[in-house]
Amino acid sequence: MDSITISKLPSPAHWLNPPQSWDVSPEDELTISAPAKTDWFIDPQGAVNVSNAPALLFPVSRPCMLSAQVTVEHVATYDAGVLMVYESPQAWAKLCLELSPQEIPTIVSVVTKGVSDDCNSFPMKGPIYMRIAKLEKAYAFHVSENGEEWNLIRYFNLEDGTNTQMGFLAQSPTGEGCTASFSGIQFEEKLLADIRSGV
Repeated sequence: MDSITISKLPSPAHWLNPPQSWDVSPEDELTISAPAKTDWFIDPQGAVNVSNAPALLFPVSRPCMLSAQVTVEHVATYDAGVLMVYESPQAWAKLCLELSPQEIPTIVSVVTKGVSDDCNSFPMKGPIYMRIAKLEKAYAFHVSENGEEWNLIRYFNLEDGTNTQMGFLAQSPTGEGCTASFSGIQFEEKLLADIRSGV
């Protein structure tokens, strides 16, 4: 599939797994529709190892931040719109606006180093701003209701950070498909000053 250009990103992006459909509006709003039964998850107990959800990724090499306002058409449990950081098939992480089994949109983070460490943070109705910060030797996930005041969700590392890609993902692990939209996409090539406060 051809590379995709979004004006705010530093380089063209490419698909890791094809979507059901996708679109980039004249305002650079990205919409991804995931096929049925798609996810990225390596169960710590070995019950599930799946990596078939569509992700649109681009390479980064220096400290930077990627953010977007995420809106999800939740239908089935675990439907989600996601910001993703990817180093290898065994080392990646997701920041998700995901529908919980209680049918509540929830901020969920998944950090995978061989197996997935899955954490539900708190309920959060969309749309919500989400951000990945690549640090010098690690990463940070933040969320915000207004795009200005950020809350730390996870602070972690993966492998060695030399083959980092970032981007956007939609998933529908139990459902028949899910559509997520990413608006207000911003990319800044700078080091996040304060991990805890997010500014």
